[in-house]
Amino acid sequence: MLNLEQLKNNRDIINSIDWEMTPEEAVRLYLEWGNNWASGTYVIRHDSDISYYFMVYAWEEPPVIYLICRSMKDAEELAKIEMPEHIRKRFQETTGRNKGVYALEGEVKEWLRSEIEELQPA
Repeated sequence: MLNLEQLKNNRDIINSIDWEMTPEEAVRLYLEWGNNWASGTYVIRHDSDISYYFMVYAWEEPPVIYLICRSMKDAEELAKIEMPEHIRKRFQETTGRNKGVYALEGEVKEWLRSEIEELQPA
């Protein structure tokens, strides 16, 4: 599994990340085919379709960010990223320290995007 620094060096994956995909949307698209008509924006048409997206996994301490590669067949965790303490603490405050899987948003998303994009060409 990749860490943040290793992920930064993998341009193919970085360029494929869907920053707007959420865990809920991935399940809807890839596992609940009957609901795909509702959105109309993106539909899985073939078993070779894949999405790369982030989620915050907060079932254990400390919460971590995973990069997921999702297809119709499975979901693979490609990278595990630890949040800086101040970001992690604010994330936990906003979620009431509830366990679960969360979409990447707000300050966590801003932090991760800035970390990854720092190596992107201008």
